[in-house]
Amino acid sequence: MTDLPAPGERGAPDAALRRTEQLESLLGDPDDPANPLGTAAVLAADERGELLADGELALAGFGLGAEFVPAALGGRLERADRFALLMRTLFRRDCSLGIGYGVTSFIAGLPIWADGSDEQRRRAAGLLGGGGRIVAAYTELEHGSDFARHGLSARPAPGGGYLLDGGKQLVNNIGRAEAAVLFARTDDRPGSRGHSHLLVDLDAAPADRIDRSARYPTSGVRGCLLGGAALESCPVPAGALLGREGGAMETVLKVFQVTRCVLPGMVVGVGDSQLRTVLGFARRRRLYGAPVSALPPARATLAGAFADLLVCDALSMVAARSLHLEPQEANVRSAAVKYLVPKLLQDSSYRLGVLLGARSFLREGPYAGFQKMARDLPVVALAHASAAVCLSNIVPQLPRLAERAWRPALECDPAAYRAPDGLFRLHDPLPALDLGRLELTSRGTDGLTAWLPVFAAELAAEAAERPELTELAALAHDVVGVLGDLARRACELPPRDRTPVAGRRAFLLAERYVLLLAAAACLGVHRAADPGTDPFLADPLWVTAALRRLTERLGTGRGPAAPVADALYDELAARHEDARTFDLFRTRLARRETPDTGVDS
Repeated sequence: MTDLPAPGERGAPDAALRRTEQLESLLGDPDDPANPLGTAAVLAADERGELLADGELALAGFGLGAEFVPAALGGRLERADRFALLMRTLFRRDCSLGIGYGVTSFIAGLPIWADGSDEQRRRAAGLLGGGGRIVAAYTELEHGSDFARHGLSARPAPGGGYLLDGGKQLVNNIGRAEAAVLFARTDDRPGSRGHSHLLVDLDAAPADRIDRSARYPTSGVRGCLLGGAALESCPVPAGALLGREGGAMETVLKVFQVTRCVLPGMVVGVGDSQLRTVLGFARRRRLYGAPVSALPPARATLAGAFADLLVCDALSMVAARSLHLEPQEANVRSAAVKYLVPKLLQDSSYRLGVLLGARSFLREGPYAGFQKMARDLPVVALAHASAAVCLSNIVPQLPRLAERAWRPALECDPAAYRAPDGLFRLHDPLPALDLGRLELTSRGTDGLTAWLPVFAAELAAEAAERPELTELAALAHDVVGVLGDLARRACELPPRDRTPVAGRRAFLLAERYVLLLAAAACLGVHRAADPGTDPFLADPLWVTAALRRLTERLGTGRGPAAPVADALYDELAARHEDARTFDLFRTRLARRETPDTGVDS
């Protein structure tokens, strides 16, 4: 089903990719009205505000819970990038099912794998592997993303253990989960050591001390069972503590790097489906005697959304691979991914909605899936960390990155920089994910952005012999110029603008840095691609279009590029006809042949 070489060849599909293929086949053709897991069934469940029951049964039969458990504990979780790709398959169909059945348990498992005792890990692995649910209970509406102020308390109980008082809100599946990881205050003194993680057996909690009946209806992901828990002197044993008392904040800051890399990679599937819907409309709808897709503005919108999707995939995949290969730098990259990917996808959703017109609001008919995804996307994008939180994590690190990474890279011999083996080669194997190697800050290291001068120098030399690289070389040169300007501005930031409460200027610099990281990821994936096994990634077409999109946002755009847009549209249309995904992997979809021969009036 994938456009990849046969097993045994370089870059051959691995077991994780095979499972992705199997999940796609299990979900079946989304356009088949008789498919109980198809779009019609998904939309009907969404209208009822329910999670698709047949979908949950299918995922349980597939054994999706084992994907959240590390292989060392008997599960199938080995690679962050492959896990994101697997879940992307689900997000292309239904965000509610992706979150409601899977993502919450994945998030909850991370602090257990990081800090839990052997017994706690085995218990959690058995529960998830057997189809059970563990929820991550962090959110408190009163405090939002300010974890340091969260108020659910865990006080020492007279006979040992803890008594829980307070509440958590907007927790997915809290009403039907068997266990929860609770982020609770165990020390009232100020500082970062005031909170702990507790792994609580919800079924064993006294019914008169915990109320899990609250439900919070939302405009997006309507089927997700977002609820809350109110606890009053609820006893839990001392063995519920994960790791050391007071260590939860540090664990959160580390393991959320994993989720911030992986979740956006999943959500790329939403952008894929929205683009597919609007492309189908544009090819059917006729204006002025021709399909809408033949009109230059419409074609530019579609090609631009495709390029943005490729940017999102390159950045999220490189960041996910960094968790294995460069975990000491994942702090900044994860924040960059969580900021940029949802932003690009939401911007594309808006522009595609304009192209779709009034049909983008319809809740029935052939394009009804678009409005559901447009409602789901902001909820998914906000989950776990807002854009402001992500940028505030980057801002304090800008001056040190400029001094220790960017300036040396701009001043030194490009040949001195070498990326880790496999950082950009998307099908190369990876070492096991080691959560213990994640750091709270990057400490001024930035091997990814340091590659920009290398790429620019190589492209400038090659363009003399390969004219098709001329524009890409010019764009890479522009990006390096932006890096130099960013380094200067970052070093000039006053003390206040080197903190999370910095002013607008520092946040704008952080945004520019994120765009440079995306450019480096795109160039790296292109440069590492093997023309023999993946001619599309090796073709300068897509990366030229990607850098054009990024430099437009950086303010250094080079004007219209109709030939690039037309060529990119041709690739998009070919994939649509061949039922392949619009991401970097060109995976085949479980879709009947549906040529766009009809006319939509």
